Amino acid sequence: MGRPSKALLTRERIARAALQVVDEEGPDGLTMRALAERLGVKAASLYNHIENKDALVDTVSELVNSEIDHAPLSDADWRSGLAAYARGYRAVFVRHPNAVSLLARRRVVADNALRGYDALLALLGRAGLGPADAAEVAAALDFLVLGSALDTFAAGFTREPAAYRPEYPALADALDGAYADGSGATELDDRGFELGLRLLVDGVDLRTR
Repeated sequence: MGRPSKALLTRERIARAALQVVDEEGPDGLTMRALAERLGVKAASLYNHIENKDALVDTVSELVNSEIDHAPLSDADWRSGLAAYARGYRAVFVRHPNAVSLLARRRVVADNALRGYDALLALLGRAGLGPADAAEVAAALDFLVLGSALDTFAAGFTREPAAYRPEYPALADALDGAYADGSGATELDDRGFELGLRLLVDGVDLRTR
């Protein structure tokens, strides 16, 4: 019998399987053994493509960052471009919320991530910000996007608004108002993100005047 025409394992296939593990089991579930079982191979064979666990996480970072659309950062209207980029950036991590804690404090080495930051800072420069201010805004955008993808404000309140009223009347009023149109926790979280994004964009505008 002839040898397979292509290798059973590739770096990309390993990265995609690793991201599936993170999505389904959380960052603590990502081990070389668990990954090998998912791929149907021996753990030792992974090391022909991935040097170690740290390198594996780097491949997951590359894969997640490849899903972020940087095209809006070329928009001539910096306000529209920044907002569209932020929404797309958040959407990626909403799909992969477990990746936030895995990747958020890691060094930025993936070329696609570095290109994204460079394009973001260039857009902020075109908006009229100096380099130091642009760096602050980029950091604030990261905090807004990644925090909103990882955390849910609304789902933390599991009781009906009326149940909070005796001891926490302001909270009850706020929840009543937020859900008055029949929307749920996801919609409230989305509106909270959009409010934060508007405030951020308006803040950039103020700094450039």
